[in-house]
Amino acid sequence: MFVFSDNLSEALEKLKLASTDSATDSVESCLDCLLKALANNNTEASVKIQEMGILPLLPTLLNPQSSCTPKVANIIAEVAKNEFMRSTCVEAGLIPPLIQLLNSSDQEVLLQTGRALGNICYDSQSSKEQFASTNIAEELVRLFQKQTEHEKKEMIFEVLAPLAENDLIKLQLVEAGLVECLLDVVAQTVDGEREEDIAQLKTASDLMVLLLLGDESMQKLFEGGKGSVFQRVLSWIPSHNHQLQLAGALAIANFARNDGNCIHMVDTGIVQKLLELLDRHVEEGNVTVQHAALSALRNLAIPVVNKSKMLSAGVADVVLKFLQSEMPPVQFKLLGTLRMLIDTQAEAADQLGTNGKLVERLVEWCEAKDHAGVMGESNRLLSALIRHSKSKVRASTLQGGGVKHLVTMATSEHMIMQNEALVALGLIAALDLVAAEKDFVGANLVSVLHKLLSDERSAPEIKYNSMILICAVMGSEPLHKEVQSLAFIDVVSKLRAHENKTVSHQASLTEQRLTAQS
Repeated sequence: MFVFSDNLSEALEKLKLASTDSATDSVESCLDCLLKALANNNTEASVKIQEMGILPLLPTLLNPQSSCTPKVANIIAEVAKNEFMRSTCVEAGLIPPLIQLLNSSDQEVLLQTGRALGNICYDSQSSKEQFASTNIAEELVRLFQKQTEHEKKEMIFEVLAPLAENDLIKLQLVEAGLVECLLDVVAQTVDGEREEDIAQLKTASDLMVLLLLGDESMQKLFEGGKGSVFQRVLSWIPSHNHQLQLAGALAIANFARNDGNCIHMVDTGIVQKLLELLDRHVEEGNVTVQHAALSALRNLAIPVVNKSKMLSAGVADVVLKFLQSEMPPVQFKLLGTLRMLIDTQAEAADQLGTNGKLVERLVEWCEAKDHAGVMGESNRLLSALIRHSKSKVRASTLQGGGVKHLVTMATSEHMIMQNEALVALGLIAALDLVAAEKDFVGANLVSVLHKLLSDERSAPEIKYNSMILICAVMGSEPLHKEVQSLAFIDVVSKLRAHENKTVSHQASLTEQRLTAQS
């Protein structure tokens, strides 16, 4: 090992000298020694290269005419496998000469340059930001347009994917015409049987979805719903190819990130396409496609004007077909979609809330301790069904044993969930107190409310809704007794001085109620 270390130091010293005069042979043997050292112990050799200040010497060696260039680019690619070396590579000024090399016609130079650029920007925020100020997007797209070989395209894809995670670069790539290239790749490979066709189709469609994650790049491609790119992506959804169906549904979910786009898409009949896609996957169940299509529907259901249109199109019925799914990601999106759909839609909330199978599954998922997301969403849907519906739903929630879950939800760390739970419990207490009494006692509702009111961190809305609930449960004898035994008056009278007027006013009313009934 020591011998190896000495050899490396010697080679690095030689390289320092050799790089100033242009004696190619001596440089070449030093580079071979470096590659050997990196192959032997990459991290240690990289540290040594950094310590001896070798990286700043490399830009001069990245000469398109020099026979050393592929080896130099290979060394950079190897060094940049280490996260701690990536910003050092950028600071050493390696990016501009590497970008220039993308114009080379030498296969080996292109391969190693692609590896080097891909490794430097892999998972490194700072280097991506520095790439954004270069013309790498244009160069890569131009290079891609010239390629015919699969390997070359793959190499460029490998550099593009990490770069495209940066929003500025996403926009530059869209402006440079990458999307048209990707659509061509998809068209050429969609019916291909060869492995490389399947790989290219996946890479191109995945990259397309990645470009849509940037707000500006997404809006540019949407073009008010008239964009040719948007139209082409739509045609992927009815495709027979699972990868394209997946990319198409994810693309719609990404386009559906603002109300204007969502309203336009629902008006132009996209919902039907997504429902047909989901119907094809009830039986042949591809989980990723199910998840993507449900994500798209959930986003489309956010604007108020879309809800009734989507309900009349039969979205709820199709979504319910996935109730038997055992896959948490599908369960999570299914719940989110239904919750978005019933917001302010009383009739739909009534229908879903009296669907015994759904309520049964909700109560079961409210206990899914291993899947916090599914547990949270089922609690939120249960509460939403009660808040947006009429009496029948409260009855079916009580029968199904949903009350204890709403009480637990009131102690959630997320204020929005606490509040949703308290409002739902308030409705049950105000309208079905007799039927709910036993469940309220069993779930320790009164002591939960005492905790919420005593906790200084509770938000004003939480304090307000907890007091409303206390007043509502006073009509039940066992609950009234519990309120008296917990000295609520002390806690409530303190809240009369609360800075929030709504809270202090409700505290006065609650105190009067407690005093009158003590």
